[in-house]
Amino acid sequence: MPELSSVVASTLIAYFEELQKKIHEWTAPISTTQLWVRPHPYGNSIGHLLLHLTGNLNYYIGTQIAGTGYVRHRGVEFNDTQKRPKEQVLGDFDRSVSMVIATIRRQSPEDWTAPYSAEREAVAKDRYTAFTRCAGHAYHHLGQIIYLSKELTKVPA
Repeated sequence: MPELSSVVASTLIAYFEELQKKIHEWTAPISTTQLWVRPHPYGNSIGHLLLHLTGNLNYYIGTQIAGTGYVRHRGVEFNDTQKRPKEQVLGDFDRSVSMVIATIRRQSPEDWTAPYSAEREAVAKDRYTAFTRCAGHAYHHLGQIIYLSKELTKVPA
């Protein structure tokens, strides 16, 4: 029977790999121009959501657990006006997912329950909770990306 720590790690790795795959599937038909379109006066563009997910993972996992030294600028994630190429935004996201997966692989059984704290995170008190909160947060925004992709690629009636 596998040890709980290895089950947790393999499950989280599979989750983040699936998330990454879905992000690529739903952004594939989107151009760089469309990536930055906000199809509604409220809400975000797919590009801003990807910047946000990248910043979230790099800060909550990278800085707080992996010790990467990443400095987050959360406000820019939603208001960046650079409109970077889609390939660059996805590349940055992919590197953050790779970092998360590498960090998961380095967790010992004891590491999952190690104390955790971060700005704007009052719930996670241990590393396991931090990873699962980041996974849930990412899935929430994947749903928004799916919706926006459908809006941006639908054929007018």
